[in-house]
Amino acid sequence: MSSITTHILDTSIGRPASGVPLILAKAGGGGWRTVGRGTTDIDGRCKTLLKEGKLKKSVYRLTFGVASYFKRARQTAFYPAISIIFQVRDSRPHHVPLLLSPWGYSTYRGS
Repeated sequence: MSSITTHILDTSIGRPASGVPLILAKAGGGGWRTVGRGTTDIDGRCKTLLKEGKLKKSVYRLTFGVASYFKRARQTAFYPAISIIFQVRDSRPHHVPLLLSPWGYSTYRGS
């Protein structure tokens, strides 16, 4: 299991958002380096993002490609992609959930 995990709940229908492509990138060298990719499962979860092993202290960016999800649902949406930038300061697992609707989103540090 990855030390960075996520899940997406589509709050407009009260269900998980499955099939959403994800990209995890790490800051460094004046830019971003992709360190993991994944897709949300039927429960809207992705537990296999971090491929480089042990979680390192750094700034990370998790990008959710939600346009494909809304297109499959035949739903018009305002945000084609959502990027969440967060900082890892310790080696504890980091869970970054996304609460999603066609017109807005929120996130928080999960457990």
